[in-house]
Amino acid sequence: MKIYEELVARGLIAQVTNEEEIREMVNNGKATFYIGFDCTADSLHVGHFMALCLMKRLQMAGNKPIALIGDGTTLIGDPSGRTDMRQMLTPEVIKYNAECFKRQMEKFIDFSDDKALMLYNSEWLKPLNYIELLREVGGCFSVNNMLRAECYKQRMEKGLSFLEFNYMIMQSYDFYYMFQHYGCNMQFGGNDQWSNMLGGTELIRRKLGKDAHAMTITLLLNSEGKKMGKTASGAVWLDPNKTSPFEFYQYWRNVDDADVLKCIRMLTFLPLEEIDKMDGWEGSQLNDAKEILAFELTRMIHGEEEAQKAKEASRALFSGTGSSEHMPTTELTNDDLGGGQINILNLLVKCELCASKGEARRLVQQGGVTINDKKVESIDDVFGCEQFTGDGLVIRKGKKVYHRAIMI
Repeated sequence: MKIYEELVARGLIAQVTNEEEIREMVNNGKATFYIGFDCTADSLHVGHFMALCLMKRLQMAGNKPIALIGDGTTLIGDPSGRTDMRQMLTPEVIKYNAECFKRQMEKFIDFSDDKALMLYNSEWLKPLNYIELLREVGGCFSVNNMLRAECYKQRMEKGLSFLEFNYMIMQSYDFYYMFQHYGCNMQFGGNDQWSNMLGGTELIRRKLGKDAHAMTITLLLNSEGKKMGKTASGAVWLDPNKTSPFEFYQYWRNVDDADVLKCIRMLTFLPLEEIDKMDGWEGSQLNDAKEILAFELTRMIHGEEEAQKAKEASRALFSGTGSSEHMPTTELTNDDLGGGQINILNLLVKCELCASKGEARRLVQQGGVTINDKKVESIDDVFGCEQFTGDGLVIRKGKKVYHRAIMI
């Protein structure tokens, strides 16, 4: 099976333009393609990981990836999928985040011998003269079409700033510039980026002629990744200092039964023939599939040794024979225990097991919290300093999420 057909079989392709040409280019290693990463945090998360896996697959098939670090577009902020305006970051923070991205990407993509490029769009966006930009590309964009774009719809309800309105033009200019200067002939992104991507393809064709071969592909990949990358208590990061290997393993070990085989197809490099054999798995076999998924992805991010440790710790935890050594842990101080004790609702929020006290209240009232194997019966329960000594308190949220709280 060739690479394009494999991407389809793995459920990664959602929409394409010029499918026959795209298939021919990708299958014959003729694609120089880019995926953009805006530097809104100091670590990539699970959603980015999905994009990196795609880049790796295509590179293995002979195509050339461009990892575009959006240090320029981050100064504006992407309105896609947002109901409010993104926080404005300083250039210093963006530069630091970009360096963090670079180190993590180098674990996946081979940048040696010109096999891949890592570019920064500030290099061509910052020097742009506003009037010259308007004259060069402004006439290629219809305001009516832009306002109908999916990336702006949610923002229209609360008010779309002119700052954000420019994002589509900047992203389109990225593709236009890289097409001319780096031979980039293809772009990939999630469904929420489709309008922005079509803008880039159309800009190339209007400026350089209809025969300019600029291809666009959107994926189930990124859109799914953005959903998977977030949990009730925050993001699932690739940085082990933000999400430990054990937490990362547990995240995938706890995916819904309905999603496990989809995740294995989309994210692992296991042969499709092997995955197809799992299609009929039910009951306890689905737990085996979840272990396979969690181990494979943890190994890719954190290495064989950490993946094995996480697997053993997870099995011990579920069997009731394990220690709390590998659990995600929150360290409490005397300030957290004002008056020498902390209420259960404050504890759940402090440990980031709930996003708010209201959510924590509902969780306790529904019987969804146990501490040291004892169900928490009341939202008024409190815990004193002495209970956090030694191994501390082991908190279980629902059936599968474990957390430890200790004093320092």
